[in-house]
Amino acid sequence: MRGYLVAIFLSAVFLYYVLHCILWGTNSYWVPPVEMKRRNKIQPCLSKPAFASLLRFPQFHPFMCTADFQKIASSYGSNKLYLPYGIRASEEYFQLALSKLQSCDLFDEFDNEPCKRCVVVGNGGILKNKTLGEKIDSYDVIIRMNNGPVLGHEEEVGRRTTFRLFYPESVFSDPSHSDPNATAILTVFKPLDLKWLEELLTGGKINTNGFWKKPALNLIYKPHQIRILDPFIIRTAAYDLLHFPKVFPKNQKPKHPTTGMIAITLAFHICHEVHLAGFKYNLSDLKSPLHYYGNATMSLMNKNAYHNVTAEQLFLKGIIEKNFVINLTED
Repeated sequence: MRGYLVAIFLSAVFLYYVLHCILWGTNSYWVPPVEMKRRNKIQPCLSKPAFASLLRFPQFHPFMCTADFQKIASSYGSNKLYLPYGIRASEEYFQLALSKLQSCDLFDEFDNEPCKRCVVVGNGGILKNKTLGEKIDSYDVIIRMNNGPVLGHEEEVGRRTTFRLFYPESVFSDPSHSDPNATAILTVFKPLDLKWLEELLTGGKINTNGFWKKPALNLIYKPHQIRILDPFIIRTAAYDLLHFPKVFPKNQKPKHPTTGMIAITLAFHICHEVHLAGFKYNLSDLKSPLHYYGNATMSLMNKNAYHNVTAEQLFLKGIIEKNFVINLTED
């Protein structure tokens, strides 16, 4: 009788193992159970992305949700860190801003396209005269950043936008740049960024003190278009991809990832294939154009003490050489 019970137990364990493999095997790499419970529109693929080895949690849901952001922060250690890489001491600011948004979903509820092909469009001057617009518009997901315009540059950078990352000092305020089909993603660096968003959404008086330049005083995006990026994505860019030190020497200003680098990290978490355009900078020629729009030159980037552009360029060079991503603006 005892042997019979042991046999039943072993059979049950084996059956559980088989079912577990069937249920999880289609993803080919493990996704933490907490992610599966969220409103995650990422469709699993039968193969790993080329860049999968770069990430600890390949399918981390990138947008914060009102109901569970503190629970998620606790799961990934973001509750122990201050902004810009955590939520510690800023929970109330996050709660207020998130409560004014209408969704934390990733893709449209009717968008079931699996294994998405994505292009991250930088603002680099290398995009000038490349006529990549039609090519860029052919991707499933198009990620842009800050105030890099589409209007007037369609031939160079395309017309469509899926996601646009921004912060208060870099977001469009001119209605001519509005796009009802785009999702605007606030990248939070300081508590004031959240207070700014909450005041804009509630019609409160905007206090512009504490910003490095005057922030936008109006939003061209509707509440249902806006998301707040989880600080974990920025932390992944800083520590896991760029390997920035967690504590900088006292004689050095702390460095943080550029919005472009953060956008690439976002793409790694929601896409199966990632292509890049407009991320090459000519640091040796300070008179070369900084952006594909306007008249700014590389001399401005050279003066920036907040970012480590050299480290980012070396990282990008490495992932391109390893074929983790494809560079559409390779000379």
